[in-house]
Amino acid sequence: MAGPPRADNRPPYARIAGHYRDLISSGELVPGDLLPSIKALANEWHVGTATADRAMRVLREERLVQGIPGVGTEVTARPISLSSGSERHDRSGRTQSAWGVGERSSGHTAGVIEAPEDVALVFGISPGDNVIRRSRVYRDDHGIVSHSTSWIPAEFGEVLPELLRNERLNGGLSLDLIARASGRRAVKREDEEGARIATAQDLELLELDRRTVAAILVLTSKFLDADGELLEYGVDLGAPGRTRRTLTEVGP
Repeated sequence: MAGPPRADNRPPYARIAGHYRDLISSGELVPGDLLPSIKALANEWHVGTATADRAMRVLREERLVQGIPGVGTEVTARPISLSSGSERHDRSGRTQSAWGVGERSSGHTAGVIEAPEDVALVFGISPGDNVIRRSRVYRDDHGIVSHSTSWIPAEFGEVLPELLRNERLNGGLSLDLIARASGRRAVKREDEEGARIATAQDLELLELDRRTVAAILVLTSKFLDADGELLEYGVDLGAPGRTRRTLTEVGP
């Protein structure tokens, strides 16, 4: 289990976590397998034990491994879970990748369209005003995870034409690109989640038979700058059967 190429510019803990995440995703490591001890990881990767422990903590937070007292760090069965746009943003900052384990994205579409009524209400604009819409489908080994849409003020299309291309963004998430191009960074996030019976449009986006009757999770995230202006509005439609999990640190 050699380390990744030197060209990998992620922080050491993220490289270690990513290496083992890939091994678990590929099936090279399976539930029940033990990972090296913290000391062994530190020696192998030429890092401090605190860095090695942080890498393992990332994997534990993602529920890919669990610590067993007196035994070590064991690979666990992967849950069929759903991530929100806000969690993808958090994951990107923590691990340099917005994807969950085994995930991939496809069907990237982008462009300027007339804002639907519900989106216009969120942005405080008139229905029919221009807005950028970026969408994609996330999948893993179990099938579709979610259909994800990012709504972005049309003004950013002028300085970031890549936001309008039907392809995955390079160089980070849309919020990262916006921050670098305009200096406006997301400093506040508002998350909501709810459930509904999938509409005909939901079924189409999730590639389900139009006769399907199923409840889906709907996760939304508003990213605001220091002035309270909306930079991005994300909407994730979770495929039926997906679960939602959150992790919160609590005091002693």
